[in-house]
Amino acid sequence: MGYRVAIVGATGNVGREMLAILEELNFPVEKMHAIASRKSKGMEVAWGDKTIYCEDIERFDFSTVDIVLMSAGGDVSRAWSEKIGKLGPIVIDNSSAFRQDKDVPLIVPEVNPDAVKQAKKKNIIANPNCSTAQLVVALKPLHDAAKIKRAVVSTYQSVSGAGKEGMDELWNQTKAIYGLGDATPKKFPKQIAFNVIPYIGSFRDDGYTDEEAKMWEETHKMLDPNIKLTVTCVRVPVFVGHSESVTVEFDRPIEPDEAREILREAPGVLVVDKMEHDGYITPVDAAGEHAVFVSRIRKDPTVENGLSFWVVSDNLRKGAALNAVQIAQLLDETGTITPKSGVRTVIV
Repeated sequence: MGYRVAIVGATGNVGREMLAILEELNFPVEKMHAIASRKSKGMEVAWGDKTIYCEDIERFDFSTVDIVLMSAGGDVSRAWSEKIGKLGPIVIDNSSAFRQDKDVPLIVPEVNPDAVKQAKKKNIIANPNCSTAQLVVALKPLHDAAKIKRAVVSTYQSVSGAGKEGMDELWNQTKAIYGLGDATPKKFPKQIAFNVIPYIGSFRDDGYTDEEAKMWEETHKMLDPNIKLTVTCVRVPVFVGHSESVTVEFDRPIEPDEAREILREAPGVLVVDKMEHDGYITPVDAAGEHAVFVSRIRKDPTVENGLSFWVVSDNLRKGAALNAVQIAQLLDETGTITPKSGVRTVIV
């Protein structure tokens, strides 16, 4: 016995990862529902060794489930999450729709698990931006040891962050260029194959993009509003895995070896940092893994008390699906929710 779970957007990249990770982590599920728009009704998705069929969101009775994992985009979330929350289940929303709502906790379990106490205000919990999630997992233990005054972050974000259409565009453009075919951009504003694009989201009046603003706004909400943070977000021709170049200024001296030891003890972090040809992690190495990897920890001699390092994680996992499932685990472990059946059995 366990929880009755619905995944809205079950046919997408993140929705399918949610299904896989719920099984991998042995989350106690009594009944699984795959929910999609009417046009996807009847589509099949894999759940364990079974196949389940997508149900129409317009006709589904959400009062029958305990947890709703929402991964169908901001418009769908804005239309449905509050209505679903009022029916009883807790919605874990992967979009940006509620991240800055003061009545909705924004949670990375390794960073601010106590925020789960606010979950019942609207029965909605927000999942952070994929790039923010891995950043704060790396920053949190360092910030606890030596307060971070300022951080400069440049991201190298994979095309899967733009969904299946983004992955298809990289694949199709790569084939077209090799075959002298049509490489005209459709999903991205410029060619992504064999290129990088220093623009994700949409421009704001200050010259930053909303993707960049999400990172500092979410870091301030989850970690510390006093951290000064500037960000440049870049799309790169990588299928899965976001990377970040991070430079941090602390309020006291912190040596690279001390930072390595702090991070090695931190939940969710793996340090791979040797000065040799394979002594660092790339997106290919991180794909399919749960951890946030930190490499290339070194002093930044241009500022007082500065360190620079490299952060990599699978954006479909820790950046989205894994973090959502870990939030569900947190809800269960803290007793914030209990199954409607009243019985919870973990299979180990």
